[in-house]
Amino acid sequence: MIPPNWRYAWNNSADPLVVRAHGLAAAAVRPSVAVSRPSGRGPTLAYGGLPHGLTHVLPFLEQRRGTESDRSRHRTTWAELASGRAARDADLLAVGVLRRDAPLRPPRHGLLLPFRINLSVPVGPDPQEVLKRLSRKARQQHSREIRSRSRTLEVATAEADFDAFYDGMHRPTMWSRHRGAARSEERESARVCLFRRGVLFFLCESGRRVAGMLCRLEGRTLVIRLAGVEAGGEAPYRSGTYMAMYVLILQWAAENGLTRVDLSGCEPFLSKGIFQFKRKMHPEVALPDNHFREKRLVLRVLRDSPEVRDLLTANPVLTTGTDAGLEAVYFHDPDRPARLDLRWECPGVSGHRTVDLDGFLAGLPRSPHRDPAGQPPLS
Repeated sequence: MIPPNWRYAWNNSADPLVVRAHGLAAAAVRPSVAVSRPSGRGPTLAYGGLPHGLTHVLPFLEQRRGTESDRSRHRTTWAELASGRAARDADLLAVGVLRRDAPLRPPRHGLLLPFRINLSVPVGPDPQEVLKRLSRKARQQHSREIRSRSRTLEVATAEADFDAFYDGMHRPTMWSRHRGAARSEERESARVCLFRRGVLFFLCESGRRVAGMLCRLEGRTLVIRLAGVEAGGEAPYRSGTYMAMYVLILQWAAENGLTRVDLSGCEPFLSKGIFQFKRKMHPEVALPDNHFREKRLVLRVLRDSPEVRDLLTANPVLTTGTDAGLEAVYFHDPDRPARLDLRWECPGVSGHRTVDLDGFLAGLPRSPHRDPAGQPPLS
């Protein structure tokens, strides 16, 4: 059995030797492609290449498509993935590659994205500076609810506290929010690599624990890793519980001489709820320090259809630019305005551009899929 600390280091360490080992392991694997066909209306999606995309990228795209799916998977080659032949019946193909193998320019009907992004907040010695990162409305709500709900932050140290958090908050929350697509740290890994090497926080209201976050200490950086609310309930999401907890933890970090709070990361889509929520704290957006730093995502459209256009318009992306920064890209056409309400403004994102789908998709075949309502094929 692999010790928990070894497994954690393999998945999360920024050590150059671990990152290099990930690259060697990825290069040795024969790629496969998974094709996700909708049970109702929506484009057929495919993901191939580096295996992490099967648990990160494809589930997100399926969730954004908004319908149940039937998946199939088969072996392929890197050449077939690069040409799009690996998934001939797909409308949209995402390919995870090592940075060294990524194309210098994105394909004609595609984009080059980071595989994942990371969000972190620098903190100084003054806890009140944390509040200045929030919008005026968010500051007012935080101050009002701290008083009205008698909110306080508790640092817990007993093993029983870990068990109460993991079993009573984290696991129920992951299940209620993500069901079978939930990703988390295994129990003993969380105990050994997070709880015993970090800090467990509880947000209390009138002395009762209503939410928790388990964090790891890495030098002068606090890394937020696991979160949960009491019994996995929905009410805390409507009452500002998570925002209050983030603010109090940022202030705790400032009071305790830390210089940065790592909010963890997500897929490079502005429609990701985690991104829009954490953006309210004006985090710095960057490539992760671990093995994901050396991975890229090639997002390629293979067929044009109304459903493909709907998906692209609803999910603006962050792309890798020619410099170290990231750029937000919004799609639109005469019938679909750009979703500029999904904000991009954060340190580390250099700017944004809008892309007309009529030009971007010009020359592509029309999708042959039949509309569930009984309309004839588009091609």
